[in-house]
Amino acid sequence: MTISKTRVKLVDVARQLFAKMGVENTTMNDIALASKKGRRTLYTYFKSKDDIYSAVVESELDMLSDKMKAVAEKHISPDQKLMELIYTRLDAVKEVVYRNGTLRANFFRDIWRVEKVRKRFDAKEIILFKNVLTEGKEKGVFQIDDVEMSAYIVHYSVKGIEVPYIRGTLGRNLDVETRKKYVTNIVYGALYRKEINQ
Repeated sequence: MTISKTRVKLVDVARQLFAKMGVENTTMNDIALASKKGRRTLYTYFKSKDDIYSAVVESELDMLSDKMKAVAEKHISPDQKLMELIYTRLDAVKEVVYRNGTLRANFFRDIWRVEKVRKRFDAKEIILFKNVLTEGKEKGVFQIDDVEMSAYIVHYSVKGIEVPYIRGTLGRNLDVETRKKYVTNIVYGALYRKEINQ
């Protein structure tokens, strides 16, 4: 087994144990035993449980980043692409948090530890938004003075509604279509969307 495969296996085992038992209740020894690797092997890759927790969060964010990249590469109009990027991101983060059981509690309780790991993901996401906004501006779909600033604003706006979206408090009394209509109106209104002749 190569070094990278061993590390991937350790991260995957840790993810499963964190989801099942909680981060606090999982020890480095638990991870070593469950992965059928010795503690020495585990400590070769990770200095501490915090280190492996960060690797788990990072691997989830890498998967989310790949999903968003696939949306950005679709052959659809920039306005559709932007909305799909926003919902792909929100739904994927929500799915990760819920799928990982007790990680959900950790996500909300320890959001700043998650934030430290997210820096690389955030940078990639801003580039994706910037590319879609640039495409939209070039095609006359959006009227934007400063594409880079707009990409940052879209990124931080989506990030800002992440927790209420995951908790289900955002638009609780609205059906999905009405909620999407509100988000669409705000996004397109902010970007001065032009009418497209179909």
